[in-house]
Amino acid sequence: MKSSVGFILFLSFHLFLSLPYPSLSAHAKCNAHDKQVLLEIKAAFNNPYHLASWNPDVDCCGWYALDCDRNTGRVIALTIFAGNISGEIPPAVGDLPYLQNLMFHKLTNLTGQIPSAVTKLVHLRELTISWTNLSGPVPSFLSQLKNLTSLDLSFNDLTGSIPPSLSELPNLLDLHLDRNKLTGSIPDSFGRFAGNSPDLFLSHNMLSGPVPKSLGNVNFSIQIDFSRNKLEGDASFLFGKNKTIQFVDLSRNLFEFDLSKVEFPDSLTNLDLNHNKIFGSLPVGLTELNLQFFNVSYNRLCGQIPQGGKLQSFDSYNYFHNRCLCGAPLPACK
Repeated sequence: MKSSVGFILFLSFHLFLSLPYPSLSAHAKCNAHDKQVLLEIKAAFNNPYHLASWNPDVDCCGWYALDCDRNTGRVIALTIFAGNISGEIPPAVGDLPYLQNLMFHKLTNLTGQIPSAVTKLVHLRELTISWTNLSGPVPSFLSQLKNLTSLDLSFNDLTGSIPPSLSELPNLLDLHLDRNKLTGSIPDSFGRFAGNSPDLFLSHNMLSGPVPKSLGNVNFSIQIDFSRNKLEGDASFLFGKNKTIQFVDLSRNLFEFDLSKVEFPDSLTNLDLNHNKIFGSLPVGLTELNLQFFNVSYNRLCGQIPQGGKLQSFDSYNYFHNRCLCGAPLPACK
């Protein structure tokens, strides 16, 4: 009798373990309003195969290229990339009120301009529109998205100047405007960001003029890349012993300053100054840095390359085409 009772209890226990746990597996269904907006976006893109999973008969939280909040069913991420998507970004994207991440990436047939409707996305933290054929300006209205931590508009056909109002974004950590056709100067306001200064990626544009002196007061946390523009004048104030920056790329510009007087931060690991008009000698302080990349070729430098540190670990191509630079890895000084 005892064995029979024990067997029944054993079966009951294992049956209990096999039952689903609603509190762990429950997932709120997609919000009906958000679902309708997504279908409008799909229709605006002419119902591409890339969005074939966007079936109105299926819960939209299971659709491709988006994420929902598990508790509310509201769409919080729309990330469309690497698909055959044609047309312009539909204004309907602004009707997903809880969106935190919006991405259109590697969509070469995406055209038009950045729609002002995105300003309705007050919860947006990450906005990525990159590797597309979007044109027009970098809109100043993007400064209304106060919760943005990342703004990536790289690899497009954007033109015009950089709006100074972007410095009003208090939570921005990185700003990518590289590989466009932007003109004008770097805004002076970029030396006075409302929050911490973001890493700046402005390379491969047609920016001109001097770097604003206000940027000398900024301690960029990791990286700045101003390469391949038409920037000129003194940029030595971007450095300093009290800074914590790690990567600096000022290559292929028209910068002209005395490198021998520059003090570099101990944190610096990557420094690219090639193809400028920089003069003077290489400061001995460079030997104290843990450099992983270093290039000063095609400048107007003179004198002996300091011995020690990592400076001799780079080959001659990182030093050649200077006025009278000498010493290993270049030929010995005469």
